[in-house]
Amino acid sequence: MARAAAVVLAVGSLLAGCTSATPGPSSSQAGRAGAPAGAGSSPSASSHGGHAAAGAVTVAALQPGERWITLPMPGGTYRPQAEAGGTDDYRCLLLDPKITRDAFLSGVVLEPGNPNLVHHAILYRVDPEQTAAARAKDAADPRLGWSCFGGPGLPGNDTDLGGLNSAPWVAAWATSGGEQRFAAGTGQRMRAGTRVILQMHYNLLNGGGADDTTVKLRVAAPGAKLQPLQTMLLPAPVELPCPSGETGPLCDRNASVADVMRRFGTNSGRVVAGLQLLCDGSFSNPRTGPTQTCGRPVTETMQLRAVAGHMHLLGRSIRIDLTRQDGTSQRLLDIKTWDFDNQRATVLAEPITVHSGDRLQVSCTHDATLRRKLPALAKLPPRYVVWGEGSSDEMCLGLVSFTQP
Repeated sequence: MARAAAVVLAVGSLLAGCTSATPGPSSSQAGRAGAPAGAGSSPSASSHGGHAAAGAVTVAALQPGERWITLPMPGGTYRPQAEAGGTDDYRCLLLDPKITRDAFLSGVVLEPGNPNLVHHAILYRVDPEQTAAARAKDAADPRLGWSCFGGPGLPGNDTDLGGLNSAPWVAAWATSGGEQRFAAGTGQRMRAGTRVILQMHYNLLNGGGADDTTVKLRVAAPGAKLQPLQTMLLPAPVELPCPSGETGPLCDRNASVADVMRRFGTNSGRVVAGLQLLCDGSFSNPRTGPTQTCGRPVTETMQLRAVAGHMHLLGRSIRIDLTRQDGTSQRLLDIKTWDFDNQRATVLAEPITVHSGDRLQVSCTHDATLRRKLPALAKLPPRYVVWGEGSSDEMCLGLVSFTQP
């Protein structure tokens, strides 16, 4: 009973901490159904620490009946500021698309104003019943938007295990932004009065400056018969000791966790502990090493539409596997060479139906020696790396976009 209660308590923190790329896929990345998604792609020159250069975002032409809603940065620009002793600014910006009747989004675009500062961005849906809470958080912070390490912090479905199966995410991007189109026949449902929150993660290790990022929503034609997309999260622990030959105060796990909590609040410690509980690990003696895995059972019939993964700069590879009740398995995502600047989801050419009793598992491999090699991290002291919100911390997260038959 105590273990179950602890897992439930931790899930709210996990949902806040799982701020990363959600399956808002580009149709250009469709793979063969049943084939390893992402297999055969070559690593870009920006893999492991470089950031994509600013450039024009390529956007597909509108289809008949579609329209754009453009949402600029409120006030024109925002100048990121890190908390004392930190190098990251998570800022939540409440945006009003002025949707007056129920609609679907068939795609979204992020146009980063300052790619050198943008670590990643996530667009969250704010249902009408949550609007008052979002406006209150916006008003309570004297700066533009509000500080939001982790998620936006709104009331919702993030207090039980079901929240991992239905996160209110619309899309997410790494530094270069771009357009994300949803799988054919699907879309993000937007009720009348829905707003969105743009969470910007700014990485000040690359310097300072102002940002004027813009979001564009591709609204489907009125009356379009689309299936609403939902997002399932597959988080796994990160337990990466200092490499051989490196020493320092933060090479102690307890000191490292305390440092993450100092920078991002006590919820960050709950995330680290919650991942051990969720993934059948040990809070007092976690399994360490470069590769970590975590599986979650499927609890209802779903049609998988797209898959994605998220890590930070120490990531080497990530995969998502499906295991059926009869023991057969299928690899859904297989990124053998992780590229932080390319975190787009992969659309499955055909939906894959899963049933209660099947299992989905994420596996991530990180490389602690990259801290000595990457300019953005090389000057930082050695540390035991755990799950954390900062650019110098790490994550292991699989995302599965699905519809219900």
